[in-house]
Amino acid sequence: MPTDPRRRRAALHAQPHEDAAPTASPVRRKTPITADRITGAALQVIAAEGYDALTIRRVAAVLGTGPSSLYAHIVNKDDLDDLLIGRLYAEIELPEPDPAAWRQQILDVYAQMRDQYLKYPGVSRAALAMVSTHLETLRISEGLLAILLAGGLEPQTAAWLLDALTLYVNGYALERSLVQQRQQHHDDDWVLSRDELINRFSSLSEDRFPHTRRHAAELTSGTGHDRFDFTLNLMLDNLTPHRRTRA
Repeated sequence: MPTDPRRRRAALHAQPHEDAAPTASPVRRKTPITADRITGAALQVIAAEGYDALTIRRVAAVLGTGPSSLYAHIVNKDDLDDLLIGRLYAEIELPEPDPAAWRQQILDVYAQMRDQYLKYPGVSRAALAMVSTHLETLRISEGLLAILLAGGLEPQTAAWLLDALTLYVNGYALERSLVQQRQQHHDDDWVLSRDELINRFSSLSEDRFPHTRRHAAELTSGTGHDRFDFTLNLMLDNLTPHRRTRA
């Protein structure tokens, strides 16, 4: 019966004994495969080819080994997704929760998350439909929850807002990466510029599309992350923080 890959992973991460006698003529060995190297290779694939190109076999090829070597360190593709998000979240800095600045702190942390995702096209898909137990992922959710509670939100409201904000950031980053990928294909004529969209909307039938025609500029407005900032602020604007009174 094959060994449980989870046990193999734990065993292979154990520290080796250092009391072995050195050999007379050192032999040059290949750099060992580790979960950290696998994660780095996976990000390399995503940066160059997008998340859709990520497979265990593709990562193994980057590392110059076979897929079976990777399964000694990762359980499956879902496990690799967890490691990827954990690596990206490790780069995010959390502030000390400040009741007077909690809104801006939330916006700043989520902007960092967004920017981490956008470095690797489509990688935010790895965070969707997954409840991560990676310590770095939990560090970020713990820090965000602490900021929301410091802002005076009820725990249940803070918990569901955390889920909603994170889901929006994941979806936003995924859409941006898809648009960028499609724009790279010059034969995709349907990828239109803003001016082209305005012209098309403005030429629609007045009878059938009066509002789309009249407000073509507003419907296509926004540069950079304007819509991102608008949506996060819109969510936060609808909250009613409470202030706990001292006994």
